Amino acid sequence: MIKLLIVDDSALMRRQLSSLFEAEGDFTIRLARNGNEAVNENIAFEPDVITLDINMPEMDGLTALSLIMAGRPAPVVMISSLTEKGALATFEALNLGAVDYIVKPGGTISLSLDVVRDAIIAKVRTAARARMRLPRKAAEKPLPPLKATVAPVSTVGEGLVMIGVSTGGPSTLELVLPLLSAQFPYPVLVAQHMPGSFTLSFAQRMNELCAMQVVEVSKPMSLVPGTVYIAKGGADLQVVRRVGKLTAIAKPESSEHLWHPSVDLMARSVLEQLDARQVLAVMLTGMGNDGAAAFTEVKRRGGRTIAESKESAVVFGMPAELIKLGGASITLPADKIARQLNAWLGC
Repeated sequence: MIKLLIVDDSALMRRQLSSLFEAEGDFTIRLARNGNEAVNENIAFEPDVITLDINMPEMDGLTALSLIMAGRPAPVVMISSLTEKGALATFEALNLGAVDYIVKPGGTISLSLDVVRDAIIAKVRTAARARMRLPRKAAEKPLPPLKATVAPVSTVGEGLVMIGVSTGGPSTLELVLPLLSAQFPYPVLVAQHMPGSFTLSFAQRMNELCAMQVVEVSKPMSLVPGTVYIAKGGADLQVVRRVGKLTAIAKPESSEHLWHPSVDLMARSVLEQLDARQVLAVMLTGMGNDGAAAFTEVKRRGGRTIAESKESAVVFGMPAELIKLGGASITLPADKIARQLNAWLGC
């Protein structure tokens, strides 16, 4: 049985979520009405996973989350709203140690629960077995440069880096992107599974942390070195040529793919435009197999790929699939990936 603590100030929400998981048959459920109760129940009940609302009286979700992580750390899935304020609070929660988040459709999850029922169950089940990553200390120093064990990639002409990531992605990307220099010789494309209302806030947050410029691909953008391109949520990022230049565009979600922005579609569009030997592909934490086959093709054609290792991945799903297919040139913990990219590109 999975021990689940549901925390929400809305009685209707508690009842709806409780009924949803009771129907699954393998959850033992306890309820809490605010952050104070959540902190106490986390000690008394010792849940395997917690769903935690952000906006609550007496003690809000972020304060409760920080106390949970300081006391008895447990996997937490935040319940967030589809607003800019909700997105910023969600990223703060992920930075504090939350594993994932559930977005309220239309702002009131209880009125449209069926729309996200399967996603809620999948996220909570995944979180229950996820690897906990506690908040990093601000004083942590970056690791020294890594000496390349394989000859650097020739950066003459076009080339790029692709990153595919899902559950646990925002905090993992904070271990990678800020360690790339402003003079990084390739553009970096990131397909992070995320709602459309979140990716702009996410790009803005990462832009504040990184030496490279970080932008959301909401319109056609020429790809230039020293820039990170975050795929817009609710769409798929593809690379095309316009007036001879590599260009990132946002296209409507493909109905043929389960996850969006699709890592697979991004990678296959890159392979249509570039010699794979000028491509580096990185598969980070996430559930499912999005992009594993396409990244394996990158390696088969002479490109280089990195799979995040099990020891650091919040959810060892997407990297594991890449490794299983023989598509990983190297496997590394998240905090060493930027050093490897810098070494391969001689920077």
